[in-house]
Amino acid sequence: MKRLLHPALEISRLEMPRLGLPAFRLRILVRSVFVLLALATVALSVVVLKDEKERAWQAYQHGFVRSQAEVMARLRHPSGQLALLNASHLGQGVTPLAPLLLPYAAIDFDDPQKSQQAVEMAGCSVQYPDGASVCAAIGNNPYAGGFIYLVGSFYAGELTPRERGALVPAEAHRARISLDMRGTTYRWVAPYEAMPAQGSTAVRGRLTGFVDNGTSQLDARARPVRDFRGWLWQSGQCRDLPPPSASPPSGEATTTPDCLRRTHYSIRLPVELFREALFRKDERLVWPPEDLGQMRVRVEMLAPGEATKPLFDSDAPGAQLAASLGDLSRSLLPGERVQIRKLGSDEASAITLKGLDVQAEPSAPWLLRLIRWLPLEAAGVGPAAATPAAPTALDILDTPTGNYVVNFTGHLRGVEQGLAAVATRLSWYLGAMLGAIALAWLVVEVGLIRRVTALTRRAAAVSYNVQPGHTGPRLGDLDVSDLRGSDELGILAGGLADLLQRVKDDLQREQLRAQQERDMWHAVGHEIMSPLQSLMALNGPQDPGHRYVQRMQQAIHVLYGTASPAEALQAADVPEGRLDLDAFLRNVADNAHFAGILDVVYDLGPSHPGPVIVRADEFALEDVVTHILRNADRYRPTSSPITLTLAASESTASATLHNQGSTIAEDLLERIFELGVSDPGSPTPLGEGEHRGQGLFVAKTYMAKMGGTINARNTEGGVAFVLTFQRLG
Repeated sequence: MKRLLHPALEISRLEMPRLGLPAFRLRILVRSVFVLLALATVALSVVVLKDEKERAWQAYQHGFVRSQAEVMARLRHPSGQLALLNASHLGQGVTPLAPLLLPYAAIDFDDPQKSQQAVEMAGCSVQYPDGASVCAAIGNNPYAGGFIYLVGSFYAGELTPRERGALVPAEAHRARISLDMRGTTYRWVAPYEAMPAQGSTAVRGRLTGFVDNGTSQLDARARPVRDFRGWLWQSGQCRDLPPPSASPPSGEATTTPDCLRRTHYSIRLPVELFREALFRKDERLVWPPEDLGQMRVRVEMLAPGEATKPLFDSDAPGAQLAASLGDLSRSLLPGERVQIRKLGSDEASAITLKGLDVQAEPSAPWLLRLIRWLPLEAAGVGPAAATPAAPTALDILDTPTGNYVVNFTGHLRGVEQGLAAVATRLSWYLGAMLGAIALAWLVVEVGLIRRVTALTRRAAAVSYNVQPGHTGPRLGDLDVSDLRGSDELGILAGGLADLLQRVKDDLQREQLRAQQERDMWHAVGHEIMSPLQSLMALNGPQDPGHRYVQRMQQAIHVLYGTASPAEALQAADVPEGRLDLDAFLRNVADNAHFAGILDVVYDLGPSHPGPVIVRADEFALEDVVTHILRNADRYRPTSSPITLTLAASESTASATLHNQGSTIAEDLLERIFELGVSDPGSPTPLGEGEHRGQGLFVAKTYMAKMGGTINARNTEGGVAFVLTFQRLG
């Protein structure tokens, strides 16, 4: 049957006229509209991105000024000046304590409120996990603050004072202080001495300082250190208070055993080396001392008893760092940098603070390049420029120890990266819009323009070819069925296609009838050839009938030459019957040589089942087995046997035909039973002509009509075909 070509291929057989530009006017107009729409969308996105860049630049300028003001405000605050004055050694560790230089001349240590307020404003306290704190510092004026101040607090129970004149400090609450300075260690012990109450529940007293001689008892002639001053104040409320409604009446102290109260202390340590430096004439006074960061102070608050654990120890683990310049970095925008340098000093001694690293979200590199390319026209930038210079600012900081120059430098790269990250997310929406435009164009192109173009070209080709003087293909080569649809163009194309199809159907119907007749004759001829092969073997060349059988075989060859017998075989009827499969296989093995197939052996085996009745037709099954034996005969080595075996179960029986020789390719094991599938390298005995891949197809068709199956499998050194039947009693 003639294969119908695709409409595009059909129309290519016609001569195509040359169409002018007006014929494509609609296509050009629609495509131009879509191109302009896509360009306008991209241009709008670029303009919006440029505006966002200008707004981001202006916002960054405002943020830069704001962070500059915040940093300067913190530097002018006592805590900021404390961090600046002690920047050289604040980052060396928390414990053991090193005295800090205060932004004040001195601390009013005799007043608990003033001393505590001064420490809190300066931010010099070191905090401990149990809530205790301590600040070790010196004043910025050597004449007023040439001492080491220790101000802090801890929690303790009811304080036990020292009796006046007592020589055993361990009998009372006491402070033990040590100072390592320039290779010398100074130690003091200061027992608590109570003072009269002043009408409240709070307890106050003096810490009287003595030189610690390393023993548990003071010398009888020991006198308090002259310039050692210390005070101790204890709150009247416990650490964990009950709700206000359940608190005791005013004026009554809580005396439970587990009542821990905040105890505030303020101590001034005399340092003889400081005093000596004040009155030394041969050297210029240097303040603060250059080795201030190498000094070490330890403060211990002890309860009564010799071996008691300290209530507070400044060397205890878990202490948090005091205020440092690093805290100022939190006020900076990402990427910004601040350089602080004392007037008159070189660049090497400058302190540099940096904001957080720019942690921009992932962005497309091409978007980042596009943002850098977009010009800025914001105020303060000057002429339009793609990448303006980073903003800078300069300020002067006045401190008690001198003036400092503070230089601020901005970082625009973070603005660009942040904008690129946002643009990357929005680019998905731009891509979706462009995708929608492309989809709309595709729908119009495929659903309308392409169909109109195809119909126009085919109609023009037919009109051109039916003109006088053209003898090529005519109306029969025009096919517009692929343009059918429910719209106007589809209805028009459908009507034209129906008219053309009526003409083509008549031609195809005639071709099918002729083809079916050829297939029927081919099927009949193929089935007659098998018994004729047996007759040729029974009537040898010397037999008078050999010539007539040969003539009949030649006539049958004429009947099946080119077509497939599939329809003829499918229409054939195979009668149901009962067959002894054991006797049938024995008969096949005994008479196969009459058909020209030698060395066919029926292997009974040790477990021979005896008579096996199956559902099969003797003549159809003989045809099936003959086809398989001929295939096996072609592939087996010369003089090797073809073995028949029988196996049976309660419901089925199977016959296996095995031959030695080459195996079947794995990709052909299932396909060899299809019509027309044949091994191109198979041997062809003399006189059989070309193999058409038909014998195994016939065998499978007959087995299916008898309710059985046929399968092939490769074995070691050969091939086995298995025929499976339904067993009948």
